Amino acid sequence: MTEVTILGAGVAGLCVAHELTTRGASVRLIDPQGGLTGCSRYAGGMLAPFCEGETAVAEVVTLGQGAADWWAAAGVQVERRGTLVVALGRDQRELVRFSRRVPQHRALSAPEISELEPALAERFQKTLFIQDEAHLDPRKALSVLRDGLARRGVSIVTDGPISGQLIDCRGLAARDDLPKLRGVRGEMVILRAPDVTLHRPIRMLHPRHPIYIVPRGEGLYMLGATQIESGDQGPARLRGIAELLNAAYALHPAFAEAEVLEIGADARPAFPDNMPRVVKAPDRIHVNGLFRHGFLMAPALAQEAATLVLNSRKPEHIE
Repeated sequence: MTEVTILGAGVAGLCVAHELTTRGASVRLIDPQGGLTGCSRYAGGMLAPFCEGETAVAEVVTLGQGAADWWAAAGVQVERRGTLVVALGRDQRELVRFSRRVPQHRALSAPEISELEPALAERFQKTLFIQDEAHLDPRKALSVLRDGLARRGVSIVTDGPISGQLIDCRGLAARDDLPKLRGVRGEMVILRAPDVTLHRPIRMLHPRHPIYIVPRGEGLYMLGATQIESGDQGPARLRGIAELLNAAYALHPAFAEAEVLEIGADARPAFPDNMPRVVKAPDRIHVNGLFRHGFLMAPALAQEAATLVLNSRKPEHIE
């Protein structure tokens, strides 16, 4: 049986561990924080390869299309309701620009918007709908993977010896081995807004402050999208959170009465081209650079890493 040690129990490490154990490998999972911290906790959980194609390289669109099926097969609840893209009246040029870059969209009229999202009725005259996209709750998804690994005898330990092939999924902590890795800071808010009912992720375009709102059920919403070139992993800043909250209020005024349940911030690891990748080094395999595509791209990278370890074959997207 192939033995593997994985460093890091965020979304990358857990996906790699799941993929390897389902293929019969023996896995040891080490994370100094027990896998309970890190930027994976603050993700939006959108499985939206076509929307990400607005700015991402083509490989993200291609590889990300298998993410929803992978997560569902792993036992995670995946909501396949698509993505709705909107823009305020003064930002309609952003909607036109987005439509040119994301050809998988379908333009909706005001009556169609009302039927799809009644809460937004009469607020937008035109939106874009990308049907073949999905979303999940990141924290629940990570919990499902941890529970599945535990059933297969894999627990997360905070320290211990390395045995077998080493796979490094430490995110920004791996900058000692991956000097090109940089941090991209993101901030988020979790709101409870029982007076607002949205059924799918809403992306609201803006030339400087685009946001997304992702429903988590029971009146909960995750609000995010700040993207700052910084490796600072400290607390959220007032300006970024104010921009997010103002944008939510602009989307629907009922968000003004929402309860702010949580404010979070962290830095996501990214390579210069923002393309996640598997990197083969002399003493280990790196799975890193997930940028803002963590839950979208981790399954594909996990499959590539497992193929490299178990088949001794270099998949297409491995350096």
